[in-house]
Amino acid sequence: ELQLVESGGGLVQTGGSLRLSCAFSGFTFDDYAINWFRQAPGKEREGVSCIPTLESKTYYADSVKGRFTMSRDNTKNIVYLQMNSLKPEDTAVYHCAIRDFCTVGDYDFWGQGTQVTVSS
Repeated sequence: ELQLVESGGGLVQTGGSLRLSCAFSGFTFDDYAINWFRQAPGKEREGVSCIPTLESKTYYADSVKGRFTMSRDNTKNIVYLQMNSLKPEDTAVYHCAIRDFCTVGDYDFWGQGTQVTVSS
């Protein structure tokens, strides 16, 4: 059974930092590209970052480049999203998700998400 569980969200002031975690089971890093996407009220879903199966390159949305870093722990089936220099526009529910490739295709499965709120 596929499972993705996000944690680490919260309320932070502008300029602050948070580290999100996504613990997963039912698959391995070799099976899917692992993604973070976010959804804010009234806005379209936005892909934030992605590590492909071959871990050759980590992809980031332009809106978070230089501020967010995605990483993975190969021994624990966990991926992280380190978010620095947070802005109010980063406020959203953050989900981790899987799909075959980082740059094409729909998400196949995702977790319930964790709320990130950045106050101005």
